[in-house]
Amino acid sequence: MIPGVLVVLCLVSAPFVDALSGIDRGLDAVGLAMLVAVGAVTVLRRRWPMTALALVAAGTSGYLALAYPYGPVMFSLAIAVYAVARATRLLPAALASLGALALLSAHLLTNPAALPGTEGLIPAVAWVAIPFTLGLARRLVAEAGARERAESDRRLLDTERLRLAQEVHDVVGHGLAAIQMQADIALHLRRTRPAQAGEALEAISRASAEALAELRTTLAAIAPSEHDSPESRAPTPGLARLDDLVARVSDAGVTVDAAVTGTRRPLPPSVDLAAYRVLQESLTNVVKHSAHPHAVVEVGFRPGIVRLRVANQDLAPGSGGAHVDGFGIAGMRRRVAHVGGRLTAGPAPDGSHFEVRATIPTEV
Repeated sequence: MIPGVLVVLCLVSAPFVDALSGIDRGLDAVGLAMLVAVGAVTVLRRRWPMTALALVAAGTSGYLALAYPYGPVMFSLAIAVYAVARATRLLPAALASLGALALLSAHLLTNPAALPGTEGLIPAVAWVAIPFTLGLARRLVAEAGARERAESDRRLLDTERLRLAQEVHDVVGHGLAAIQMQADIALHLRRTRPAQAGEALEAISRASAEALAELRTTLAAIAPSEHDSPESRAPTPGLARLDDLVARVSDAGVTVDAAVTGTRRPLPPSVDLAAYRVLQESLTNVVKHSAHPHAVVEVGFRPGIVRLRVANQDLAPGSGGAHVDGFGIAGMRRRVAHVGGRLTAGPAPDGSHFEVRATIPTEV
């Protein structure tokens, strides 16, 4: 479209431009043909900007060197310079534009309408420098936007990777901890009390089946091609499954005293999942790391919030041992913060036990 506009503009304005000055050469068939050629060649500016600039600069310089009048022909040169600065790296674009300026300046020696001496360079430089600056600025803005989009995509990808890693850690870590505990029991009892060893193996089978089902549900939720699969329709873990969680941990050999206070009510899915994962990961840590197989779980439904507490006699009274968050606790903290809540984990003030506390708003 732009080449057509340039050609029409040059042809329509030709009689008026020709009448403005009696010093330069009158427009004839050769001059009109050059105007058409210079405007039409800008059609190459998108695919071959360097070639378009070279042809336009040569045509414009020849047109003016033959003493034809100034006019809209200069717009073709400006468009070509802009296209080079917009599409090409800075150094090649700058060199090409300087070459175009050199070609354009040649007419100052032959065109009687040109300003005398170095004054003639001022408009020539302006017709190159201004479109070059605009094209370069547009290119820099586009590149900055592309970098920002790429950085945003990278951050989103990193966030999704972290979320997936946390989900897999919580699901697989909990299941494997229970399986390991039951396997140790089975190994210990396989000769002296084989009946109890069999019960441990049955618990291993149940724990592995439940972990596998939950892992499939988690993976189905992020696989677009499987949104309609049976796994994706499985119930999302939440506080309604607290009894099942306690049973699995109890099967792993940990005594769990669970208490729910307040009136149970449906929670937003994100809050429900975050609360469940906090309890799951906290109990998994008891199974994996604590020498005291006993945990206290408290879930309190309050107006506008739900409060969680998991306590375990992990520290001897008065030991005051330092605590450093691992991947699991850091993940719990991120989950709770994501839904606007707060989580603390560490030794109780009296040093008698280790506890995880979370307060999560239920209005999100």
